[in-house]
Amino acid sequence: MTFEDSTVPFTDADSRRAIVRALRNVAIAVALGAPLLGWKLGWASAALFAVGAVISGSGIFEWLRLMTAITARMVVDPNARPRPVAPVLAGFFLRLGIALVLLYVSLKYLNGSVYALIGGLALGLLALCVEGLRLIRAWTI
Repeated sequence: MTFEDSTVPFTDADSRRAIVRALRNVAIAVALGAPLLGWKLGWASAALFAVGAVISGSGIFEWLRLMTAITARMVVDPNARPRPVAPVLAGFFLRLGIALVLLYVSLKYLNGSVYALIGGLALGLLALCVEGLRLIRAWTI
């Protein structure tokens, strides 16, 4: 889809593709960054970076699931049976609890750089910002 025509709407499929690309970018950053951090700062820092990236990537994935469930409920189709939101919300809050436990355990038992953990956590935000800038660029050029 091109954005040359300003009347072309931004669809749910477009936002889903952007979020999936952001997830892919996080995975690529971990695949490249963790070995480099392991080489430079040690395995504990690489593990903290990977833990932060997993938490960040799972957050993006949960937002994708939540967005899909809410969007399906907004579709006005009498034949469509929307997916219940309660299991998605339960999964969302369960993921938050698991992320909290992962953060606690990794900080308690891995003696690596906390900055590596922060970098891993920031990967999701960075990936979403990059995708947003790509969409803005595609829309305005």
